[in-house]
Amino acid sequence: MIGVFGEPVEDELSDSEDTEEIEDEETASNQGDLESDSRDEPEEEAETNSSEDDNKEKDDTGSDEPDKNTEEQDPSKNKEESSDDTEQSNNDVNKSEETSDQSTDSDKSNGPTDSVAATVTRVVDGDTIEIQINGQEEQVRLLLVDTPETKHPSLPVQPFGPEASEFAKQKLSGKDIQLEYDGPKRDKYDRLLGYIWVDGQMFNEMLLAEGLARLAYVYDPPYTHYNAYVKAQTKAMNAGKGIWSIEGYVQEDGFNHEGENSSNSDSGASESTTSNSNSSNNTSSNGNLKYDPDGPDRDCGDFDTHQEAQDFYIAAGGPDKDPHRLDRENDGLACESLP
Repeated sequence: MIGVFGEPVEDELSDSEDTEEIEDEETASNQGDLESDSRDEPEEEAETNSSEDDNKEKDDTGSDEPDKNTEEQDPSKNKEESSDDTEQSNNDVNKSEETSDQSTDSDKSNGPTDSVAATVTRVVDGDTIEIQINGQEEQVRLLLVDTPETKHPSLPVQPFGPEASEFAKQKLSGKDIQLEYDGPKRDKYDRLLGYIWVDGQMFNEMLLAEGLARLAYVYDPPYTHYNAYVKAQTKAMNAGKGIWSIEGYVQEDGFNHEGENSSNSDSGASESTTSNSNSSNNTSSNGNLKYDPDGPDRDCGDFDTHQEAQDFYIAAGGPDKDPHRLDRENDGLACESLP
């Protein structure tokens, strides 16, 4: 076959047909490869999914077993923890009880540095008792307190004397006590001098707090419990309890049974000063005061010690009057910050 330009056409057709056949074969081959790949991929994915499922089952199985074990172990663990907590709680309670017992024992003695055990055998009056101590009978005069008379040979029964005696009987009769010394152990009558501790409380202070005694006989200060006594007496005085309910009854040298019928003016002022706190400090202050109580105004910086300020404060009329404003807390104690 001759073409337009006179060249043979068969060869070109042959070549074209050959080319088409080759292309068809390559296309078929490629399609076969694609089909093969397509068939292979699901298998690989299936294998992958199967492997992942196996791992998941293993993981699930592995995770289930620890959870199961944990659930089985938790009750026992909780019981052990509960038991430990109970034991700890019991230990805490026991420790608390031991601490409470120790605290109670400490309160009963309150740390007296010089005391002896004794038993009260008789109450003479509000401020005098008899005790059995070291196998001997002794009479004790309560330190720093004075109650109205009930058995004085030359004085009538004084107001609140019987009440003080009855109070002492109720609190002390037959009781085991601690006798605490503070300074000289005996007075000129050979009586023991001290503080009486009963049931964890100091009986001397109880008398003052109830308004059944006055603070007195402060001859050799300082005394261990002096400040506590001043506070107790001041509270009773401000409340008008007992002996403080009768105007002019408490005096520097004791009690005036005539009370309001006593003379006024200077003696009344003296009674007020004494009632306010204590023959004690007045006894020592008149000749030993650093400043004149009726002189210029003073403050705590003018004094070297609390006792020095206290003496001045009492002499100036404290605690009923405090012209120098030395008792900031109104508790009967002046310049408590001083040594």
